[in-house]
Amino acid sequence: MEPVLTDRFSPMKFFRGTGFIPFIVKRILTSFLLIFGVTFIAFSITQLVPGDPVAANLGQSAYSDPEIVAAFEKEFGLDQPVPVQYLRYIQNLSKGNFGISLSSKRPVLDDLKEYFPATMEIALVAVVLALFIGLIFGTISAVTRDRLPDQIIRVFSLTGVSMPTFWTALVAFYIFFFLLGWAPGTGRLQPGAEAPENVTGLFTIDALIAGDFATFREAFAYLLLPAIVLAIYAVGVLTRFTRASVLEILGNDYVRTARSKGLSEFTVIRRHVLRPALLAIITVAGVAFASLMAGSVLVENVFSWPGLGQYAYRAAVGLDLPGIMGVSMVVATVYITMNLIVDILYRVIDPQLRKGDQ
Repeated sequence: MEPVLTDRFSPMKFFRGTGFIPFIVKRILTSFLLIFGVTFIAFSITQLVPGDPVAANLGQSAYSDPEIVAAFEKEFGLDQPVPVQYLRYIQNLSKGNFGISLSSKRPVLDDLKEYFPATMEIALVAVVLALFIGLIFGTISAVTRDRLPDQIIRVFSLTGVSMPTFWTALVAFYIFFFLLGWAPGTGRLQPGAEAPENVTGLFTIDALIAGDFATFREAFAYLLLPAIVLAIYAVGVLTRFTRASVLEILGNDYVRTARSKGLSEFTVIRRHVLRPALLAIITVAGVAFASLMAGSVLVENVFSWPGLGQYAYRAAVGLDLPGIMGVSMVVATVYITMNLIVDILYRVIDPQLRKGDQ
């Protein structure tokens, strides 16, 4: 018999499940506890970082003046004991106040709003590319097991997970920009170009909303190469996981029964193999998206992409503790949110998990 994963999903039946709402509430409460734990760990680590944030932001001449140092410490609360600083940070955080950046002298929340959309844009394109290519390559590799296509794809996926991202970014930039001239360069638009009206912060989406297709093409051209570089590692991981999941499903009796009924190989894979394999693939895809958001620092610096990675780099170099904490909170929230989404999708795909909630 075919497993229950192939049962038709009914949204009304799903939401009538008495255990669904308690499950969501429990997961949300757990998420808040995790975020609180992240604040404690991140704040503790920032206090252990060697170096003096006052000296890093004031410079040598100003740092030699005790009055300037005292005024700076008082302005940013650095003159208070560490427990008091942490309690004040939690109190401000509950009000949506991430503090003032030591380097930009602006509210950290304003900085995050400015830099986050660029990282979101590149991560979204990268994860879409990774899912599309990884699912196709992984399925082909499983279906052609131990034959030439499988061997080529396995070498490709192994190469993708083995190459350091910063090295891939440098090589790709050198080849496609300096040698071939196919890539337009660094940044999100050419120098002097006017950005589309800010609606979402994603230049490609905002350009489409405004009906400015010329800006859309330009923004997409600048976006494509760094997104491909960022997606290479995720493609390798998703290809390997998809291959393993599909191979496991292909060995089941119900797949052989479907083939014996005369169904085409494409129909067998689409109806009877991919959906059961989605459970493992969704987990990897969720983690991959969160890691793309968090791991874009090197790629953004190579391509001068004004996103969260560049902001995190400048905050770390300048010992900007509020900035570092703000980036940590964003990354932690993305990871926790993706885990919540994955858990919900599990229950959408697998009826057995829905029964366990009731």
